[in-house]
Amino acid sequence: MANKNLKLMDVSSPNLYREMFPYTEFPKVVLDNRTVPYEMPDRIWITDTTFRDGQQARPPYTPEQILRVYDLLHEIDGGTGLIRQCEFFLYSERDRKAVELCKERDYKYPEITGWIRAVATDFKLVTQIGLSETGILTSASDYHIFLKLRKTRAQAMSAYLDIAKAALDHGVIPRCHFEDITRADYRGFVLPFAAELMKLSEEYGKPVKIRLCDTLGFGLPWPGVALPRSVPKLVHGLRKIGVPSELLEWHGHNDFHKVEVNAVTAWLYGCCVANAAIFGGGERTGNSPLESLLVGHAQLKGMTEGVNYAAVTELAEYARKELRFDIPRNYPLVGRDFNVTRAGIHADGLLKNEEIYNAFDTRKLLNRPVGVAITDKTGAAGIKHWIEARYEIEIPKHDPRVIKIKDKIDAEYAADRVSMISDEEMVKWVREAFEDDLPPLRV
Repeated sequence: MANKNLKLMDVSSPNLYREMFPYTEFPKVVLDNRTVPYEMPDRIWITDTTFRDGQQARPPYTPEQILRVYDLLHEIDGGTGLIRQCEFFLYSERDRKAVELCKERDYKYPEITGWIRAVATDFKLVTQIGLSETGILTSASDYHIFLKLRKTRAQAMSAYLDIAKAALDHGVIPRCHFEDITRADYRGFVLPFAAELMKLSEEYGKPVKIRLCDTLGFGLPWPGVALPRSVPKLVHGLRKIGVPSELLEWHGHNDFHKVEVNAVTAWLYGCCVANAAIFGGGERTGNSPLESLLVGHAQLKGMTEGVNYAAVTELAEYARKELRFDIPRNYPLVGRDFNVTRAGIHADGLLKNEEIYNAFDTRKLLNRPVGVAITDKTGAAGIKHWIEARYEIEIPKHDPRVIKIKDKIDAEYAADRVSMISDEEMVKWVREAFEDDLPPLRV
C-alpha cells in the first residue's frame, strides 16, 4: 500500500545542497554513518536505452542500423527476458520508422517502449504508434524544477501526475523518469511524488514505474553516504514507502567513473531493473554498459540458461564497423586487447595455464581466445604463444626459429621503433623462419 502520510514540501526557494555541490569545487562526499540493509530481489533484469539516451551523444542511427542492433539484443537475450525492454525516441519520421521495423519482428524481448516529455502533445505519439509503455520525463531536483522549468514543486508535481493519469486513461503504463534524483530533495519531493504515483497505481490497478535517474553521475555506492547521493538509501527509502521492487529502475551516468557499480548497487538494495546502453554510450560520459551488466548479473545470479553471451562480441564488431563506435583497445570484455597480454612473463604464465592471467574462459563465453601482442616486452614465450595460436603446431619457446624471430623484433626496437609489431609482419617473419616446415594458418 502507498504511504498516504507523505506531504510535498512546496518551498519558496530551491534546495541546491550547496554543502555537497559547491560547483566551484568538486562535489563533496557527505557521510551520515547510517546504513540500510541489502534487499536484492529474486529476479533482476536489464533494460536498454541505446536508441534513446544512447543516441544523444552521437549522430542518429538509421532505422536499419537500429533494427540490426535490436536483432542482436534479441539474440543475446535468447528469449530469457534478461534484456527486457528497449526505449525509443518517437519524435522524427526516422524514429517512428525504426519503431515500426522493430515491431514487425514481433519479439517478446526486448519489449519496445517509448520516451516523451511530460506534455500532452507528446503523449499522442505513444498512442499513435501503439506502444503499451512509455517513459515520461519528470524532473525531480530543484535545479530542474526551479531553474529549468521555472515552476514550483507543486506545479511540477501536478503536471507530472496529469500526464501519468493520461497514460493510464489510455491503457499505457507510465514510467516516470525522476531526472537528477541524486540532487533532489528526497523527503520534500521525491518520496511524496512517488507516494502519489503509487496511489494512482492502486486506483487504476495498473503498474506505475519509477526510474531513478542519476543524471550527472553523482550517485555513490558506499554504505554510510548521506542522501541524496546515496544509491542504497535512494532505493531503500522508496521500498520502505511501498514501491514494489519490480517498479523501480536505475539509470546512471559515468561522470565520476561509478556508472556500473551504482547500477549493481541499486540491484543489491531492492531495485529490480538496471538501465543500460551498448558499450556505455549515452549523453556526455555515457550510461551503464549493457555488456558489463550482463556479466554483473551472471556474477550475482549465476549464468542464465539461454542467454547468448558470445553474441556480445558480434555486437561489438558491428558497432565498430557499421556504427563507427570508437571502442578503446583496453575496454573491458569487448576491447581488442582486453584479453591480450604484451608482457613476456605473462605470456609464459598463459602457456603454463591460461587461468593465471585470464579472468575467465573468454573463448567459451565470449568467443574471444586469449591473445598476445608482440612488442619489445613480449619475449620468446609470447612469440611461441602467438605462433601456436595461429598455426597447428607446438614448439619449445627456445626453438632456434623462435629465437630468430625474437632477434628480428629486438633489432626493430633497438632501431627506435615505437609501434607494435603487426600481425602481417609476424606472419612474414614466421614463414621466413620456418621455411617449408609450417602448417596453414588457422581459419
